[in-house]
Amino acid sequence: MAGLANRAARTLKFLWLGWAGLAGLAVFAAVWQFGAEIYGSFVLPTPAATFATLIQLMFIPKNWILVAATGTRALLGFALAAMIGAFCGIVAGYHPAVMRVARPQVTLLIGIPPIAWIVLLMIWFGSGAGTVVATAAVAALPLVFVGAAEGILTRDRALEDMARMAGLSPMRRLVGIAMRQMLDTLFPALVMALGTAFKAAVMAELLANAGGIGGQLANARSSLDVEAALAWILLSVFALLAVEYGLLQPLRAEAEAWREAARPWGVHR
Repeated sequence: MAGLANRAARTLKFLWLGWAGLAGLAVFAAVWQFGAEIYGSFVLPTPAATFATLIQLMFIPKNWILVAATGTRALLGFALAAMIGAFCGIVAGYHPAVMRVARPQVTLLIGIPPIAWIVLLMIWFGSGAGTVVATAAVAALPLVFVGAAEGILTRDRALEDMARMAGLSPMRRLVGIAMRQMLDTLFPALVMALGTAFKAAVMAELLANAGGIGGQLANARSSLDVEAALAWILLSVFALLAVEYGLLQPLRAEAEAWREAARPWGVHR
């Protein structure tokens, strides 16, 4: 019961901290309104007009299928990047020679824009859902790798020495000590990778005509419907926020619950 109560308290605290995010969105909406009044509705529709179009889109059942398709493709690409990038980052963090060899490759991957990957993957694999997933994975992979590798490289080796002297196995030292310290840099990298995966997925759908939100953006572009384009962009952002704050951030709170216990009484983040 005590564990359930602590988890419920952390959940309520997490939801309460969402007011700060809402305040930031309100500031963004105010700047958006200011720009709409300067440039006019043809160039930049007002937030009210865009949200009205968004509500209309949300009442069309097939649009939810399109959002789900884009979200599924982005999540698959993100999952592949998270698994491969974290594994390779841990290996590189433990072996400096591997890190020296991998660092130029990571720089190369980061330097290649996602649109170039889309073109190459369309040539290699066609313009289907696989191209969208692969584009999202390739775009997000370097970020996860860097986060995992830096977390392992900067770990406190004295703690591992103590654990080794206490008789802990290498696997327990990896899971219980090194990987917990790795989360400091891995979770921010995962957040960035998730956003990159969504952006790459929408871009790939638009260029490859693979349906989803990107396909609807292509239709809005062809008809010069700025309100519809902004509404679909907002749907993409809402899908990203739903995944981040519905999945990634709660996992981070659970994995870093020990930080709350280690923080002195009365000290808040």
